[in-house]
Amino acid sequence: MKLIGIVLGAALSAMATTASADVVRHPIPNSTFPIAQAVTVTGNTTTVYVSGQVPPVVNKDADQSSPQAYGDTKTQTVGVLNRIKAILEGQGLGMGDVVKMQVFLVHNASAPMDFKAFMEGYTQFFGGSQPNLPARSVVGVAALANPGFLVEIEVIAAKDKDSK
Repeated sequence: MKLIGIVLGAALSAMATTASADVVRHPIPNSTFPIAQAVTVTGNTTTVYVSGQVPPVVNKDADQSSPQAYGDTKTQTVGVLNRIKAILEGQGLGMGDVVKMQVFLVHNASAPMDFKAFMEGYTQFFGGSQPNLPARSVVGVAALANPGFLVEIEVIAAKDKDSK
């Protein structure tokens, strides 16, 4: 009878452990680069997949199919990340809940990829006062849906369902 109690207690303990969420961010060893090498999400989580977001218009007088309408790479990055932030907040999440990010930066003869400017915008949201770093990839693409877009970003965010 005592053995059954021990086994039952261990089983309940194991179930309780798997029911709680665990978001573990694995840093890049010996690096201060503001991304995680990997992020592990287990347990009772809410996961939100945010579709690729593009920049808002910053100059209404410019041709809507030109980069001048949306700004340079840094301006576009900040605009896109602010859109993502608003979407996440609408779902009860924040930028600190982003676990995976995929970035598309235009890279062609007329618009070479400006990774430095992207990072200037990115670090306004990750790696400073908000230390939860996502796993991330950045891909150079020939073009996006609008010739004026230089940046598109999609994210996955996860949070313990019981967190506030």
